[in-house]
Amino acid sequence: MMIGVPKEIKDHEFRVALTPHGAKELCGRGHRVLVQEGAGEGSGFEDQAYRHSGAVLLPTAQQVFGESQLIVKVKEPQPEEWGLLRSDHVLFAYLHLAASKALTENLLKSGCTAIAYETTEDSQGQFPLLRPMSEIAGRMSVQIGAHFLEKLQGGSGTLLGGVPGVASGDVVVLGSGVVGTEAVKIAVGMGAKVTVLSLDLCQLRSLDVSYENRISTVVSSQSTIQEHLTQADLVIGAVYLPAARTPRIITREMVSDMKPGSVIIDVSVDQGGCAETTRQTTHTDPVYLVDKVLHYGVSNIPGIVPRTATYALTNATLPFIVQLVENGLQEAVLVNPGLRRGVSVYEGQLICQAVGEAHGLAVKILDL
Repeated sequence: MMIGVPKEIKDHEFRVALTPHGAKELCGRGHRVLVQEGAGEGSGFEDQAYRHSGAVLLPTAQQVFGESQLIVKVKEPQPEEWGLLRSDHVLFAYLHLAASKALTENLLKSGCTAIAYETTEDSQGQFPLLRPMSEIAGRMSVQIGAHFLEKLQGGSGTLLGGVPGVASGDVVVLGSGVVGTEAVKIAVGMGAKVTVLSLDLCQLRSLDVSYENRISTVVSSQSTIQEHLTQADLVIGAVYLPAARTPRIITREMVSDMKPGSVIIDVSVDQGGCAETTRQTTHTDPVYLVDKVLHYGVSNIPGIVPRTATYALTNATLPFIVQLVENGLQEAVLVNPGLRRGVSVYEGQLICQAVGEAHGLAVKILDL
């Protein structure tokens, strides 16, 4: 099979979908890997490393898309790439279609088949391709939040860890999944006062045991969210529903009651965001103010630590890529039900129910 790896063009996206090691594995199985020149440079992988792996380097994205059957990407296709997709393409990438009707409609228009990393499951019903990036985003969210709390960045000038005689900063984490758990880890390590709000009592109990009463765990509701946001210096939005648009659990009124100079890092932004005041931003222009509260809405946080992120991503995706190229699409999704659940679009027809509900689009049953 012909596997294409185009260079990512989303703002400050330095990851690449396949390491040279991954390319070597696929080439060793008799497949042809086509990599756009410079695709790996942001992650520290020179073109020569791909050549040594057996990959073919092509100068443009048009050539990579044009000669490939399976397109492996990191982020969703950008508007400049929509016209490069064809009906015989299989696209494997993070898609987050519930956040963008335009992207969804253009994938349908292309007639391609699109498989979402974020909804592909393993045998335990977990999301192995989403997890490593969620781990990175969760850890980075607190680091980023601490930076924007600095007065020079527009924040209140609060040090999360405090100093002797001065209270620590107050971090509120909304959600107790992978992103939330990793955010807690870093916030506690920085010496912050940490409160986690979630509807999942099992996860809250696990966090309570892990941190031995060094954090507070609270069942999430509109009243408890409002109460804790008024005291927060940093809020981490870590709410996630598979494939669906994120519920907006932070209202505009709640934001207006927050402390001036406090910061919201909405990691949920790639699925639409968990605050009514969230809008998607870029690494070039990452923050904006609403009612004197700084909002950060960058949807590709792991893109700024690309070497770590690319290794972690390839570790997770390569077994699924091997299944696709060795067995072909139809056989692969029949053999692997978890991969089947990742199929969002099949031959130009929307398959994912949650995306259909988000955009009011008709959904078909995947019938192979």
